[in-house]
Amino acid sequence: MKEFSIGANDAGQRLDRFLSKAVPLLPASLAQKYIRIKRIKLNGSRAERDTRLQAGDVLQLYINDEFFEAPREDNAYLTVATPKLNIVYEDDNILLADKRPGMAVHPHDGAEYGRTLIDHIQAYLYQKRQWRPRGENSFAPALCNRIDRNTGGIVIAAKNAEALRILNQKIKDRELEKRYLAIVEGTPKPASGSLKGYLFKDAKKNRVFVTDKPQPGAKTCQTNYVTLSSKNGLSLVECDLITGRTHQIRAQFAHAGHPLLGDGKYGKLNRKSDRNYQALYSYKLTFRFTTDAGILAYLNGKSFQVDKVDFAEEYFPGVTMK
Repeated sequence: MKEFSIGANDAGQRLDRFLSKAVPLLPASLAQKYIRIKRIKLNGSRAERDTRLQAGDVLQLYINDEFFEAPREDNAYLTVATPKLNIVYEDDNILLADKRPGMAVHPHDGAEYGRTLIDHIQAYLYQKRQWRPRGENSFAPALCNRIDRNTGGIVIAAKNAEALRILNQKIKDRELEKRYLAIVEGTPKPASGSLKGYLFKDAKKNRVFVTDKPQPGAKTCQTNYVTLSSKNGLSLVECDLITGRTHQIRAQFAHAGHPLLGDGKYGKLNRKSDRNYQALYSYKLTFRFTTDAGILAYLNGKSFQVDKVDFAEEYFPGVTMK
């Protein structure tokens, strides 16, 4: 239990607004619940959320200690009252989430605490009591792969340290197959093939560049693709990442003369399309282990796919995804 003695500077505030400032990790919906069930009391008695505090009042909070910590990256999950997740698959070791475009996977410069995919996943597992941070010395549920904020698709989260270790190694050894859907401008020729080149990142500009010849600091990049359909100056393509470089698909197709629809960074925004995000989605994941996978061996050969990809249905209705 923690007490707050209300001084002159805090007097006159509503109880719920005072709580939002004094206990920033306590979600508003949870604060209202705690007020209702008398886990938050004013002068030893129940109070309403709109009660005005007076100098000399004593506020008693019978809530978990972690809510009194300062907001930071490792406890941002506490600010998520209702996790918003599209779960593709879940078991005791992993969770596959379908991340929607516009959501960041991790906080950036502390500006998005409570709004990122990892925050929502950790909040979900915490509220299900599958993760007890007070009982862990160092581990927290973590993401094994990343997807750009404005790209959607399957992101893998490990629920325990052993699963995280195995998956990180499998990704490094390219024993996971990730397929993407994209809409590009024009018609790729040939209809199926492989884009190969060298990619280097300009951190200051937050973008990458692709060249046909080796450059100092550049890494090889390869994307295999199949054109599924073409019409109205656009093509729906399926991509298989052979290497997994930053912005690889976007930059390689732009370099080949076929920028992605809606990609303002590597192409140009098409006002007719009215899209806020590039038409790119990591829609399918297959586990293809060639070495021992330990506790995750049961996943070998299994494929998981999102229910739908909005832009594919909008621009190419009826086209079957493999």
